[in-house]
Order: sequence, then C-alpha cells, then structure tokens
Amino acid sequence: MKQLTKAEEEVMQILWQLQKCNVAAIIKELPEPKPAYNTVSTIVRILESKGFVDHEQEGKGYLYFPILKKSDYSNQSINKLVDGYFQGSFKSMVSFFMKKNDMSLSELESIMNDIKTAESAAANKKSKK
Repeated sequence: MKQLTKAEEEVMQILWQLQKCNVAAIIKELPEPKPAYNTVSTIVRILESKGFVDHEQEGKGYLYFPILKKSDYSNQSINKLVDGYFQGSFKSMVSFFMKKNDMSLSELESIMNDIKTAESAAANKKSKK
C-alpha cells in the first residue's frame, strides 16, 4: 500500500468522515487558509490514481468516496511506525509513549484491559471456526 503525503492524508480524513462528497465540500472542511479548488482537485485525482478514492458522476461534477477503509490504512501506518522506529516491537512503542507522554497508571490499565478484551474476542472467534 502506498503512503500518503500530509496533504493527501488530510483530504482522506475528510473523505472518511463525509463518506461521499464533491471537491467543494472537502474544501469547506479544510482549515484556513483554504487551498485553491484546483489544488484540492489535483490531490483527489492523485488519491484516485493511488487506489484510495473513486468517483461517480453527479450532474456536471463528481462525487468522490474512499475505497480504502480508514482502519486498513491506520493498521498499515501503525505497523510501518512500529517497524521503522521501534524495531517491530509494540512493547517498545508503548514504553516510549508511556515515558514521553507521562501516561498515568490508570491509562495503562485501560490499555491492558483493551488488549485482554481483544485477545478474548480473537480466541473466541478462533474457537468457533
């Protein structure tokens, strides 16, 4: 899967949020100063060429929509981050964020509970197969 530039990712976040929209709607959601219509239109076409976005005709214009799920891109991005900066170790990543972001014990316990819940769900799913 190809990586997104910062501008492309910003547009994708809006598309994931709105699900289907035209370029004008994307621009409306972008922070000030608003980029030019042609700039956003070009970014959307690049996203389309990368396989992240598709379109359908509506009147004289187009509605764009994501064809890649946000969760799929997030997983790929997190794995790349872990591999690139933490030698593939999620433990090292969590330890880093815990130290650098002054994570509280209750936040860490909450994360551990989420992991246990996910492990239980995965084990149940596996046993049902």
